[in-house]
Amino acid sequence: MKRRLHLLVLAGLSAGLFSAAVHADQLDDIKKKGEIVFGVLGTDEPNSFVDPRTREVIGYEVDLAQAIAKRIGVKPVFKQLSVAARIPELQQGRVDVLAASLTHNKEREAQIDFSLTTFVTGQKVLVKAASGITDVPQLAGKKVLTVKGGTQEPNIRKAVPSVDVVTFETTQQAFLALQQGKGVAYVNDEASIYNDHAKLGPVRKDYVVLPTSISVEPLALGLRKGEAGLKQAVDGALRDLEKSGEAEKLFFKWYGPSTRLQFDKRTFKIDSDRI
Repeated sequence: MKRRLHLLVLAGLSAGLFSAAVHADQLDDIKKKGEIVFGVLGTDEPNSFVDPRTREVIGYEVDLAQAIAKRIGVKPVFKQLSVAARIPELQQGRVDVLAASLTHNKEREAQIDFSLTTFVTGQKVLVKAASGITDVPQLAGKKVLTVKGGTQEPNIRKAVPSVDVVTFETTQQAFLALQQGKGVAYVNDEASIYNDHAKLGPVRKDYVVLPTSISVEPLALGLRKGEAGLKQAVDGALRDLEKSGEAEKLFFKWYGPSTRLQFDKRTFKIDSDRI
C-alpha cells in the first residue's frame, strides 16, 4: 500500500513538472499566438502617449517595443495601463511585457524581471514661481502632488519626511491639480517634468523646476519572473538597437534638440540590466 501511494505521489509530481514545462516558455507561446502584448501608460510623453491625430499610442518605448516584436517575428499589440496596475497586469498574464516608464529597483526585482536599462532619468519637482519655494527641503509640511503606484511618492517622502502627498491615477491629473492650486508642488520623472513645463506655453514663466533631483531612476522593460527565453529575445533586440546606432537615433527622435525637451546628448547606453 505504501509503495503504491509512493508511486502515485511520484506520478503526480512528474505530471506537474511536465505541465509546468509545457507552459513555462512564454516566448514560445508568443510566437504561436503571433503577437506580443505590451503594457504601456499612454499618458507619459514622450515614452508613450496617444497621438491626437491618429489616436494611436506612440513614443520612445513604443518604438523600442516595435523593434522587439519585429525581431521575434510577431505583431505588437499595445494595452494602456495605469501606473498602479502595471506589475499586477504583468503578473496575471494580461500583458507580456511592460513598456511603461517602469523604474528598475531592488524592491521590484522580488516581483518581476527586467530588461536591459532603456533610459536613465532623475525625479524632480515643479512648483509655481509665486510659491517662493526654491529647493526641495522647503516642501516640509506642504502638499505635494504625484501619480499613484510609482516611485515618486516614496522618493519624495524619503527626501522630505514631513511632506503631505496627494496621489492621482495619472501624472497628467496631478499636473493639472498643481495648475488648479490643489498643492504647491508636482513630482515626476525629470524628462516628463520638463515636457509638462514646456507644454505650459506663455505661462511657463510662472512655474519653476527645482534644481535638486530627489532620485536617479533607471527605466527598463518589465518581464514576468523566470521567462529566460523572452528576456534573452528582448535584451537581444535592445543590444541590436544599441550596436546599430538605432537606439541613439530613437533617443534623439523623442528627446533631442528638435523636441520640446531639447536634450543635446544621451548620457547612457543600453548595455546592462544592473542597477
